[in-house]
Amino acid sequence: MRHYLVLILMMLLPTSLLAEEAKPLAIDPQLEIQVHRLSTELRCLVCQNQTLADSDAPLAEDLRVEIREMAAKGKSDQEIIDYLVARYGDFVLYRPPVKATTVLLWAGPFLLLLIGLIGLVLILRSRKQIIATPLNIDESRKVAELLNKES
Repeated sequence: MRHYLVLILMMLLPTSLLAEEAKPLAIDPQLEIQVHRLSTELRCLVCQNQTLADSDAPLAEDLRVEIREMAAKGKSDQEIIDYLVARYGDFVLYRPPVKATTVLLWAGPFLLLLIGLIGLVLILRSRKQIIATPLNIDESRKVAELLNKES
């Protein structure tokens, strides 16, 4: 039993030695604040609904490095955002602006909700009409006959 435990520990030891915490390349705290602020405002291009700050994807790391380099050159937040939007489109923005090309993105969920509510109301109304319709005399007689035959 001890041999297995030692063997498992020996297999896990190299992986823990190789793991390093990501360290910022710059020493300037203002620069790191700017990079972090921009990383939380920009979307990872390969991840599903994650910011650059949240993503572990290699492309997200590359974009963070690119942002850090531009910030180190003295570029403002807006200049960096404009550069990335020109290169990757509005998709890179975590909160894209409302304009003609993004109206469906902003209004789509509300339209789907409205369509769903209208469909639900129509289904409930038709169901209520079916349930609320009383049986006519012939239907009542047939039901009574069927119930009498079974008992």
